[in-house]
Amino acid sequence: MGNNGLSSYIEPSLSYSSSLLVEAPGSIAAVRREQVALQQAQRKMKIAHYGRSKSAKFESKVVPLDNTKPAEEKKRCSFITPNSDPIYVAYHDEEWGVPIHNDSMLFELLVLSGAQVGSDWTSILKKRQDFRDAFSGFDAETVANFTEKQMTTISSEYGIDISRVRGVVDNSNRILEVKREFGSFDKYIWGFVNHKPMSTQYKFDHKIPVKTSKSESISKDMVRRGFRFVGPTVVHSFMQAAGLTNDHLITCHRHLPCALLAIQRPPVHSLPDL
Repeated sequence: MGNNGLSSYIEPSLSYSSSLLVEAPGSIAAVRREQVALQQAQRKMKIAHYGRSKSAKFESKVVPLDNTKPAEEKKRCSFITPNSDPIYVAYHDEEWGVPIHNDSMLFELLVLSGAQVGSDWTSILKKRQDFRDAFSGFDAETVANFTEKQMTTISSEYGIDISRVRGVVDNSNRILEVKREFGSFDKYIWGFVNHKPMSTQYKFDHKIPVKTSKSESISKDMVRRGFRFVGPTVVHSFMQAAGLTNDHLITCHRHLPCALLAIQRPPVHSLPDL
């Protein structure tokens, strides 16, 4: 079922749910009705997203969206293992696949996605604050004015390859050009997916591609505009990180919450600047 159908399930249920609190504030009966209404809405969301189960017994069981299971019991994407670093697990659980519409954060994720090529996300996440400090919180206007001396200093102090530093500065200028044309980097990049996250249905980790036709088309346009370090693989990693595509496995506890965000488009730049 498409997102329009899913939205039609959510709005009436939540509207009914909200009205109960207005009718009888503090009432135990009202609170109970509120809980039932929310459970019904959640059940409809799950059916709309995953389809109806053949088992009536299963259908009657409602699992809250804010799953309160201990972290170690949650089912995650299979690339998260018992040996995964806690910083990587937290990134998977809290950020990966969540739609981002803040220009500074999009710039940051584009840089980090490029930096993890030849490395790994855990190592890059551990250096994340260094990247933020080095590039002024990824404020494109500030970074665009870095001098050669500043770039050399950043490379030396933060251990970032000088070619990478120059690439970030070049990309900041490209972002400013895009902002002049489209109004924001957010509008430009999300325009490729019609301003709506793509939700995939992968069951196995090895089925998740490293690039797609969509990342190839975005990469091609960005290269044409003069962006650096934006090959199709980097762009696909960026799309996953920024929530343009939800590549959580359907067995992962984060798949449904991220899919629901696809119908809750926040205002552009709704997140605070770094």
